[in-house]
Amino acid sequence: MVTPEMVKGYIVAGLPCELIEVEGDGQHFYATIVSGEFRGLNMVKQQQKVFAVLGDRMKAEIHALSMKTYTPERWAETNS
Repeated sequence: MVTPEMVKGYIVAGLPCELIEVEGDGQHFYATIVSGEFRGLNMVKQQQKVFAVLGDRMKAEIHALSMKTYTPERWAETNS
């Protein structure tokens, strides 16, 4: 069974993250991801970047992933 830590590892292996939190039950996961790689991208493009990193795992191992993505600047604004 896939764990939240495994999903986190998959993401950080392909995307430099300043912060990443992943929760889930083995099939459905929720992630908060902060990355400088998201600068200049709209939310859809940011999420597509994460899905690209996960690749075929989204078809086989991970059944659902909901996420909130932020640039470091937006994260700082949101959490100040």
